[in-house]
Amino acid sequence: MPSFPQAGAVTICEINRDLITAENLFDDRAKETYGKVLGMVFSPIAFQPDLMMPDTEQVAEQELSIPVPTRGFAGLKVSISESIKRIFCPNELNALEEVDTQRVSWHPHKHCLAFVSGPSQVTIRDYEDSDSKDPCILTSDFQRGIKTLEWRPNSGKMLSVACKGGICIWSASFPGNAPSVRSGVTSSVSSVSRGSGIRWILVDFLQSPNDEQINVLSWSPNGRYLASSSGDSSAFTVWDVSQGLGTPIRRGLGTISMLKWSPSGDYFLTAKFDGTFYLWETNTWTSEPWSSTSGYVTGATWDPEGRMILISFSESVTLGSIHFASRPPSLDAHLVPVELREIVSLTGSRGIEKVTWDASGERLALSYKDGDDMYSGLIAIYDTKRTPLVSASLVGFIRGPGEKPKSLAFAFHNKFKQGPLLSVCWSSGWCCTYPLIFRSHILP
Repeated sequence: MPSFPQAGAVTICEINRDLITAENLFDDRAKETYGKVLGMVFSPIAFQPDLMMPDTEQVAEQELSIPVPTRGFAGLKVSISESIKRIFCPNELNALEEVDTQRVSWHPHKHCLAFVSGPSQVTIRDYEDSDSKDPCILTSDFQRGIKTLEWRPNSGKMLSVACKGGICIWSASFPGNAPSVRSGVTSSVSSVSRGSGIRWILVDFLQSPNDEQINVLSWSPNGRYLASSSGDSSAFTVWDVSQGLGTPIRRGLGTISMLKWSPSGDYFLTAKFDGTFYLWETNTWTSEPWSSTSGYVTGATWDPEGRMILISFSESVTLGSIHFASRPPSLDAHLVPVELREIVSLTGSRGIEKVTWDASGERLALSYKDGDDMYSGLIAIYDTKRTPLVSASLVGFIRGPGEKPKSLAFAFHNKFKQGPLLSVCWSSGWCCTYPLIFRSHILP
């Protein structure tokens, strides 16, 4: 039977498909359960939840046809495919709410967590820093209206933050090893760090045209390119970060709501508020358009090899699993539905809000909207298999701290060796981390 947390209990971790709970957030159950296995405890981090709440935004569809500039991204080519693929049954396309953005992010290779903790501030907690148990808070005059953030791959400790007017690039500064800073960037910067020799420096600011609000980000796996899009644009920009140059790419109609680079770097997803989304191959930057009749895309998450992607939709509790039939750069793909029957039968929900897959491909976390009060605000955890089609078995539900908590953002640590590690920012004002432990060689 799936694990269900009783009212008033808070979830601590998973041990072999059993989601362990405690009476309160600071119970010693964490030390007694996973602390003994992992040798460390991931303490919760307090923040002001009202400052992190996303705004609802509606965007009208526009007909635009603008040539793609060729500067700044060598060899970039764009071609338009005429075929439209339909998902599920035909119906009038919906739009228009803001979809899930990445407001919490684990460093790809370190136990370092960053999340949006206010309209102009980011909180970083380094669990490897034994000198300090307090988080570091990053602020700057450049950093206004934060929407999302993401660690840069293969670059030490470097963090990108989507803001009003552009993208802030922060880098950790160690004693005797200060990062290089682009000229004119650090005129008004502050970082607050307690008990540690590490300082955070704003090393670059990638400015958007006309002071546009940047809403979404995605790094290429090699850390060279950063894709971004603003809140009122049907184009996205691919930045060559080392040169500070960006190339806009435009496709179709409507405002871009999501960007996701595949783990292999061969493929790229863009989604829009009008229910359409595009699969790209990044060799020649050719795209294939798809369209949904089950609402707009609310979440998307790649499998570890980048050969398939799971997509959730605003008006369905069935996930779409898109499989590439051939090796890159082929865009030949087919869609297979992934049924999540318990979401309907247990919770009564009719739509998925957020979805994320851990890097092992063994645990899937998702949140859902509406439904029964008993299940309101919980996060569902699924055991997933790829053989090769995706199948999902419900492990249980995670409940956060406080009264009627609801998840604002969540993400997996992709390189935690002992198993999936899920961090959730809750509406009650706590960012909590949940080890999901189920491998026999880890447990005593």
